[in-house]
Amino acid sequence: MRVDVSHRNINLRRPRGTESALGETMKILFKLTAVAALGLAFANAHAEPNKYPSRQVTIVVPFSPGGGTDTTTRLLAQKLSDLWGQSVVVENKSGAAGTIGAAQVARAKPDGYTLMMGNIGTQSINPSLYTLPYDPKTAFAPITQVVELPLILVVNSKSGIGSVKDLIDVAKKRPGELFFSSSGAGSSMQLAAEAFQQAADVKMTHVPFAGEGPAVTNLIGGQVNVTFGTVMGSGPFVKQGALKGLGVTSAKRYPTFADLPTISESGLEGYNSVSWVGLVAPAGTPKAIVDKVSQDVKAVLADTKFSEQLISQGGLPIGSSPEEFTKKINDDFLVYNKIIKANNIAIK
Repeated sequence: MRVDVSHRNINLRRPRGTESALGETMKILFKLTAVAALGLAFANAHAEPNKYPSRQVTIVVPFSPGGGTDTTTRLLAQKLSDLWGQSVVVENKSGAAGTIGAAQVARAKPDGYTLMMGNIGTQSINPSLYTLPYDPKTAFAPITQVVELPLILVVNSKSGIGSVKDLIDVAKKRPGELFFSSSGAGSSMQLAAEAFQQAADVKMTHVPFAGEGPAVTNLIGGQVNVTFGTVMGSGPFVKQGALKGLGVTSAKRYPTFADLPTISESGLEGYNSVSWVGLVAPAGTPKAIVDKVSQDVKAVLADTKFSEQLISQGGLPIGSSPEEFTKKINDDFLVYNKIIKANNIAIK
């Protein structure tokens, strides 16, 4: 039997209104899927801090072992390891005033498992001295300032200079003839001295050394006249009597040198030039994780015995919020950028 379909009109069109109804259905399904995805992302974002850390955390120190930043990091790493129940490893990645280690962390996966213990140099000073392979303002998520590191203005105990006022008087009478040592060009030691000269309206001559050790040794030996040393590097020599402490650079007196006045209360009102170290993470690290680490560090710093241990190592515990630390980094950049430009400080 033959079926003739040559003239049959087959209508394959959907009933009127079907297309618009189907479109509306797809839109609704898309919206529901998007809402579900957002809900899942939201849930994951908020669940993650409760699970963090679920494995080893690495804290990169962009300096050699044994320095102040390294010592503080190792003490903190042990406390965080105890708190988290996970291994916290300290990895030293030194070179180029901290920029090599910082660049490594800037490129790290922003998941909270690679952090860096930066300092005033890596975060606030280096941008004015080096051409960096990263933008420190956008490459990192500040977590917390861990400690403040005041410096001590010291002279040779045989110099006859007994106070900040004495030093200023001598420097005014002999402009450019007093030599101050530092741990290197652009270091916090030099910048503290430059800020002092600016505030006191005096002029001294800078002699940079490769580290605080030789800077202090040459002061004791009489090759230079003054330095701004750390509590750990210069403090012991003040205690022994080889050096004379004139004042501390912080806004408040330092607990282990309570008899030393601040430079501000010694006549240069408002003077405050301190170093510091603090934790940062790669930019893009979830805010919830950044906040958790910040809160956990603050809790650890609240422990009296641990706080006293840090103070004995020259660091005053801070434990700031991410927002406070961000402001600190930016404020110090503006202060030291101005000093560096005014004094034509350059790395040769």
